[in-house]
Amino acid sequence: MTRCVIIGGAPITNYGAVKSYINDSDYVIYCDCGLQHQNGLGIKPNLVVGDFDSHAMPLDGAEVIKLPCEKDDTDTVFAAKEAIRRGYTDFLLVGMVGGTMDHTLANVSILLYMDALGKKALLVDDYSEMEVISNGISYIDDSFEYFSVLSPNGTASGISIEDAKYTLDDGAINIKYQYGVRNEPLEGKVARVSVKEGCLLVIKIRK
Repeated sequence: MTRCVIIGGAPITNYGAVKSYINDSDYVIYCDCGLQHQNGLGIKPNLVVGDFDSHAMPLDGAEVIKLPCEKDDTDTVFAAKEAIRRGYTDFLLVGMVGGTMDHTLANVSILLYMDALGKKALLVDDYSEMEVISNGISYIDDSFEYFSVLSPNGTASGISIEDAKYTLDDGAINIKYQYGVRNEPLEGKVARVSVKEGCLLVIKIRK
C-alpha cells in the first residue's frame, strides 16, 4: 500500500527540503490550515479534514471530512486515525512542528501513537527528521550534522549508540533527565541507535 502524508498547519519555510521527502505515489491528507502549504508544496490533496476554523473549506472537488469545532481529537490526530482506518501503515508527517507549543507537542505525540500500533512514521520539518523507535534501530548517516536521543515516556533502557561521537552501551534515559542531546555521527559512518525496553524519540538535524 502507498504511504500516507499528513500535512498540518505549523510553519514551513523550506518547502524544497520538505517536498523532497514526498513522492508522487503518496496519499496526501491536508489538515485544515495545512492547506496554506498547498501552493508552496505544489501538491494537491487526496483528502482534507478539519473543522475549518482557521482556513476556508476547499471547493476544488477534493474529498472533505468536516469536523465539529468542539471535539477531543485535533484535526491532525483525526487525520492519523482516519488514515489508519483506511489501511495505511507508513506515514510522513509535515507541517507539524513550530507555532504554538501545545500543537507541536500533540503532533510529536502522534509518533508515539503510531509506534504503539506498530505503524511506521517519520516527522519532517525545516531542519530535522524525527522518529520513535521501540525495540528497534534508528540509522543516522553523516548527511546529518547532529542527532538527539530522548525518552518521551518514562525510562528507556538497553540503549546502545554506535559509530557516533558519544557512544553508549546498555544505557538508560529517563524522561526527567535527558542527557542524549546533540550527538554527532562520525564522518563516513552510519550511527546506530537501538533500545530494548521502552521507546526513544530520535531527532536528526540536517546539515
